Amino acid sequence: MHEHDNDDWIEAEEIIRDENDNISSSLTISNQTLPQTLYILPLSERPFFPAQTLPILMAESPWLDTLKKIGETQSQVGGVLLVRREEEEDATTEDFYQTGSVIRLHHPIRSDGKLQFIAEGVRRFRVVKWLSDTPPYLAQVEYPHESESRNTEQTKAYAMAIINTLKELVPLNPLYSEELKYFLDRYGPNEPSPLTDFAAALTTAEKEELQDILEITNIHRRMQKVLILIKKELDVAKLQAQIRQSVEKRISEHQRKFFLREQLKVIQHELGIAKDDREADIDKFTQRLDKLLVPDEAMETIEEEMEKLGILDAGSPEYAVTRNYLDWITLLPWGRYSEDKFDLKQARIILDQDHDCLKDVKERIIEFLAVGSLKGEIAGSIILLVGPPGVGKTSVGKSIARALGRKFYRFSVGGMRDEAEIKGHRRTYIGAMPGKVVQALKTVGSANPVLMLDEIDKMGSSFRGDPASAMLEVLDPEQNVDFLDHYLDVRFDLSKVLFICTANTLDTIPGPLLDRMEIIRLAGYITDEKVDIAKHHLWPRQLDKANLKKSQLKITDSALRHVIEGYAREAGVRNLEKQLGRMVRKAAVEFVNKPRSKKQKNITLKDV
Repeated sequence: MHEHDNDDWIEAEEIIRDENDNISSSLTISNQTLPQTLYILPLSERPFFPAQTLPILMAESPWLDTLKKIGETQSQVGGVLLVRREEEEDATTEDFYQTGSVIRLHHPIRSDGKLQFIAEGVRRFRVVKWLSDTPPYLAQVEYPHESESRNTEQTKAYAMAIINTLKELVPLNPLYSEELKYFLDRYGPNEPSPLTDFAAALTTAEKEELQDILEITNIHRRMQKVLILIKKELDVAKLQAQIRQSVEKRISEHQRKFFLREQLKVIQHELGIAKDDREADIDKFTQRLDKLLVPDEAMETIEEEMEKLGILDAGSPEYAVTRNYLDWITLLPWGRYSEDKFDLKQARIILDQDHDCLKDVKERIIEFLAVGSLKGEIAGSIILLVGPPGVGKTSVGKSIARALGRKFYRFSVGGMRDEAEIKGHRRTYIGAMPGKVVQALKTVGSANPVLMLDEIDKMGSSFRGDPASAMLEVLDPEQNVDFLDHYLDVRFDLSKVLFICTANTLDTIPGPLLDRMEIIRLAGYITDEKVDIAKHHLWPRQLDKANLKKSQLKITDSALRHVIEGYAREAGVRNLEKQLGRMVRKAAVEFVNKPRSKKQKNITLKDV
């Protein structure tokens, strides 16, 4: 644009502004024409400022008559006052504040028991006297003179501060820009009173604070208060903007990553590099099944579930249930058996390494292995190890698994009250899982492991079922060929599993369960046996826990016998191990306090 054209544009803008000022001044009601009495309408939420033009909605009853009275006046102006009540319908003259705004009514409308009109603010007024006590309320009013500060420079400074704060508010909230546009169309930049009122009306301050500002006639004091209010409003708006930007940033980053992932999936699918989740799951399950020997009956069920997986929507709950089912059933060791070792000499070596004494128990286990060697398999056998605590029932079971070369898995059934823990939950329940037996088979990855059921004499029963009765199907060789877990709902052969149960007493084991077991009793140990066990097993284990060598800490036979006969006279050796552990810890304290050269000790009878 040329400089000459720019000057013409500025001159035209000034002419338009002058014309707008002349028109607005001609439309404004002068102070002389404002009536001395006004019909009053109530406002309950916020006071109305002279610089505002807003739609107002109120109940038709009892304010319809007041609205008609205002419409019948020559100037069609009335007054609006803030009331102290939350609802304006029941407002009395005592509830009104004394200072309000003169308004001109535009476009009054009645609809569904409500009155709606546009109120154009004119100027402040103050109630002098109430001329009626019931609606329509009529009041004698006066129009206070708005005194300006003598310091015009200070007033301009406040005006500039208010304008600059409004400029910062406008970008943070689009509603502010619309109201500011209307204000600039109606008022000139050098009118501090409307500017102050307009700024106050923009804020979200409490109605009492806004009413205080409405009642201040001194423009300088009013500008001070309003500047504080809009500064607070700016701080709140900035904080809201920061929170909004933070949330939008997170959402946009999440959406961007989501779209990129989806695009990557499509590209990989098109290039054949990768498959979608459904195809990947089906391929994974198919690859697992290729390595297994699944019976025909179970295979039919698996194929039906695979077809269902291909039809279901990936986001549906039933898809997740079907996928979890296939994940479980394809991880079971169908037709996968470990080869049994029937070397009796090696079995004796392993049993002697793991246990001292227990000659009759070892012989019974060797006999059991010999019969299995003649048959070519060990199947349909349930061993019950009975004895007091601490005699080595669990460790004997581990030794049997080592001697056979089978996987070993132990779980305790003591205190079990729900038969679903043995036979699984049905898939209709949320969080359903297979029973402990199926979980064990999945963990060991073999269909013929050694499963130890600890504390079988301590199983309970409740309203959820009788787990001891459910155990019959697991342990009975005539039934466990077709064991049916409620979750899998297909038959699984447990006949090759070697079950070893442990118990402290036979009294609490149900008769039908006890009849199916081969009982091996483990009695307590005499002193000489305990000495051998302590030397070969317990003492080395305690030294290893304390990170001590055998050469650093030794114990004499007399001291060991004294500990056994004086402090550990129970049938098992668990308490004996605890006492030996105490002695090792006492010695460890001495070693820490002594220099390195003296870190050797021989525990004698006197030291015990």
